[in-house]
Amino acid sequence: MDPRQLVSGLILYLGLLVLLTFHEFGHAWMAWKLGDDTAHSQGRVSLNPLVHIDLVGTVVVPLLMVFLAPGGFFAGWAKPVPVNSDNFRNPRSDDIMVTLAGPGMNLLLAIAIMGLARVGYMVHSSGMVEVCLNTSRLSLLLCFFNLLPIPPLDGSQVVRAMMGMSYETYHQIARYGLFILILMLQVPLVQQILDTCTTTSWLAVAGWFGIPLA
Repeated sequence: MDPRQLVSGLILYLGLLVLLTFHEFGHAWMAWKLGDDTAHSQGRVSLNPLVHIDLVGTVVVPLLMVFLAPGGFFAGWAKPVPVNSDNFRNPRSDDIMVTLAGPGMNLLLAIAIMGLARVGYMVHSSGMVEVCLNTSRLSLLLCFFNLLPIPPLDGSQVVRAMMGMSYETYHQIARYGLFILILMLQVPLVQQILDTCTTTSWLAVAGWFGIPLA
């Protein structure tokens, strides 16, 4: 393995930890503001990565991608934030808002990090520009990846809330969600949709900041 590629992969992994932490913080903070203190009582309204780490999704899977498939598809997930929709004033709409707060946080981070890339571009720091561009793109990928309607991803929670599906039924389906997700990610069309959404939005955000990209 090319040492430079390995170092770049590990730097991107550190960026992933930050992005996943903010993602779960977004869920927890929104739930707290809408009246559910379940996550708050468990210390999840926090930017401490340790409270959000999932052994498989945050550590094992991403690091395997870094070492076994450098330069390929790279994503991960953190420990889901506990939510009790019975505490919401408007259970269905508030539940959807909490669910979308995670991907929404990734979108905001992508824009903020692209702003830092612009700063790096202005001071002629190619290393800073490269790290920020890659992290911004990863944040957008996480945004769209989590919107896939497959348990345990956020998109499936939105579908559940819109359909009025019971949590019991959802959790029955979610038991097989990881296997379904792995299979779906092997489908070229799914990969193409994720890549198209990510690349198009990445180029658009870069354009807002006047950053020239090939």
